Amino acid sequence: MVDGKPAPGKPAPGNAAPASKAKTGAYTPAGVSPNRRARRSYTIRLWSVRHSRLLEWVYARFANAFLVFHPLWKKIGYARVERPITFVERNVKGLLFDCRMCGQCVLSSTGMSCPMNCPKQLRNGPCGGVRANGHCEVEPDMPCVWVQAWAGSRNMAHGDAILTVQKPVNQSLRETSSWLRVTAEAAATRETPAPETKP
Repeated sequence: MVDGKPAPGKPAPGNAAPASKAKTGAYTPAGVSPNRRARRSYTIRLWSVRHSRLLEWVYARFANAFLVFHPLWKKIGYARVERPITFVERNVKGLLFDCRMCGQCVLSSTGMSCPMNCPKQLRNGPCGGVRANGHCEVEPDMPCVWVQAWAGSRNMAHGDAILTVQKPVNQSLRETSSWLRVTAEAAATRETPAPETKP
């Protein structure tokens, strides 16, 4: 280091495309560097896509089991269990899917590839800049999440759900538990009496 700058020919640690960026002195914070993210997240994320059918099966059973606990969540209070459940959800889904906790999880509709990992946060398919090798135009080292989503959806029993148009992200739900929200909605639907049919 010379005067706080990397020595000539030595890029700053964590930089993406270090050789080209070293020439300009540009800096990319280590936490968002595609090179770091590739090592940290891509491998497990791609494993999840490859095993999307297994994860679909596991999630369906998990959702049913979670719904069984609805009376308990209701008795304790959904607001009270929100924090610990969100902590568990963030860590489990963060490991498997590089989850960004948008609170409106659509993994079961996107081949177990989280669309929030798209740098443009596109929720309904890829942009027009997907590279010929299937990688992202913004982060060249990263496989496009929508290319992966399509591949993952082809393995799933309900893979055609990827064709469903998703609503825009409701930012007020960020950092909340989609597990609890989906469970509460399913319980409300189950408890709503069916409309009477006229003779």
